[in-house]
Amino acid sequence: MVDVELRHLRTMAAIAEEGTFGRAAVRLGYTQSSVSQQIAALEKAVGGAVFDRPGGPRPVRITPLGEVVLAHGRGLLTKAEALGDAVDRFRAGSGRIDIGTFQGATNLILPAVVRRLLSEHPGCDIRLSEVEPENPQIGDLDLLFHYGRIEGDVEHVELLDEPYLLVAGAGAFPDGPVRVKLLDDAPMVAWPPTHHQTWLERELAGAGARPRIVFRTAGHETIVSMVRAGIGSAVLPWLALHGSDAWSDDRLSIHQLRPSPATTWYLYWPAGRTQSPLATRAIDIAVEGAKELAGQISVNIATGDHIDR
Repeated sequence: MVDVELRHLRTMAAIAEEGTFGRAAVRLGYTQSSVSQQIAALEKAVGGAVFDRPGGPRPVRITPLGEVVLAHGRGLLTKAEALGDAVDRFRAGSGRIDIGTFQGATNLILPAVVRRLLSEHPGCDIRLSEVEPENPQIGDLDLLFHYGRIEGDVEHVELLDEPYLLVAGAGAFPDGPVRVKLLDDAPMVAWPPTHHQTWLERELAGAGARPRIVFRTAGHETIVSMVRAGIGSAVLPWLALHGSDAWSDDRLSIHQLRPSPATTWYLYWPAGRTQSPLATRAIDIAVEGAKELAGQISVNIATGDHIDR
C-alpha cells in the first residue's frame, strides 16, 4: 500500500464518477494512456483489479475490491484536501502565534501588532502572556518582548532605548540636564525594590548617587503625586510620563539626566526555528512601531512643555 499515490486515488474517483477512462482523462487534463497507467499502478499496489473493463464505449464497472479502495480513498482525498487548505491558511498567516510581553510593550507596541495582524489575517489565533522580568524564558513562545538581555538559544532585534527622566518640584534643580551626582542623598520617591527598581538604583549608584528614599509606593501616578506634594523627586521611565499631565504641570519640572539611565527594549524569538508568516509579520510591525515610538520619545523630550533642556 505504500506505493498508492493520491493521484491514483483521485484518478480512480474520477473514473467511477465519469464512467469511462476517456471522460475521466478529459476531466483531469490527462491523456487516456496516463489514466490507464495510473490505474494499472494502483491495481498492482492493491493486488487486484479495481475496475471491470467491458471494452468499447460501454462504461467500466467498479469491482468489489475497487469499492473498498474507493471508500477509503475518498477519505484520504478529503484529508489531503483539508491538509492543503490548512497549509495554505498557515502560509497566508491564519495560524497561531504565542507572544510574551511586558507592560511597556503591551501598552505601546503590542496593540499595533495585534490590530494589524487581525486586520491582515482575520483567521489568526493570537495568544498573549505576561513574562516574569526576573527570569524570562522564551520556552514555546514564538516571540518575546523584554527590556533586557536574556540567555538561551535565541535571536533578537533591538527595538528602542527608553530613557529615565528626573521628575522634581519646580525650581528644585538648576535648569537644563541634571547630573546624576546631584541626586546623592537627595530625598526621593521610588518604587518598591522590584527587579527593575533595584537595577535603576544600581545605575544611579554607579554614576555617584545614592538618593535618600523617603517613600516607596507602587504606581507611577502615585509617585508623581508625591513629587508634586514636595516630599522629594523621582526617577521614572519615559513610559511612566507618556500621555500624562506632568509635562504641563507648573508645579513640576522634568529633566534629562547626565549620564542618562536607559533600558533597551528587545524582541526575541527562538534561534533555529522556522518562523511562521505570522511571526515574521509581527516582527516587521513591531520594528516599525518601535521606530515611530523612538521618534515620539525624542520629540517629547525635546519639546515637552516643562522639560528643562
